[in-house]
Amino acid sequence: MTDMDAFRAEVAAWAAGGPGHTARELAARLHPRTAVLLEGRSDVAAVEALAGRAGRDLAAEGVCVLSMDGATNAARYARLLGPSGLGLRLTGLCDDAERVHYARGLAAAGADPDAFFVCVADLEDELIRALGIDRVGELVEAEGEGRALRTFLNQPAQRDRGPLPRLRRFLGTTSGRKIRYGRVLAEGLDPARVPAPLAGLLAFL
Repeated sequence: MTDMDAFRAEVAAWAAGGPGHTARELAARLHPRTAVLLEGRSDVAAVEALAGRAGRDLAAEGVCVLSMDGATNAARYARLLGPSGLGLRLTGLCDDAERVHYARGLAAAGADPDAFFVCVADLEDELIRALGIDRVGELVEAEGEGRALRTFLNQPAQRDRGPLPRLRRFLGTTSGRKIRYGRVLAEGLDPARVPAPLAGLLAFL
């Protein structure tokens, strides 16, 4: 576990009601400058993978990329990490349906309420549209899950759905799959076709 991983774990424990002194000690030693508030671990995987493809080490740059386990926790994380807490610059990435939680949370913590980026539906939707249905299928095949995907697509409940909703549903059907493909899809992107919310976030950082 790296120091930044330890810091993330301590922040999560602090947000869950822990004392927070270890998170403060780690912050004093690591000097993080920015916290990226993300809804889930699949978002973390995608952001870190895309940054890595661009040759960036976000942790070395003082950027802490965090999963909050849900957008409704944005206010709590913003209060602990933002101007009213550790004093970090705050940003993030969220689904369109969750933007109100980010805006209110950042504003309540004294941070810029507009300093985050919004996906049209969710991050998986953005990645699939950027890659294209066929390319996503190729990536799933390369991961050894082509048969599982074909079986899923042939289920009666899936036949009336469009290809994009079916792929999104497939990514969430098995524990850990969404996190895994957050990385796989981000690594498979053409650098010229990075979805706008992700490109905006990385440029902001």
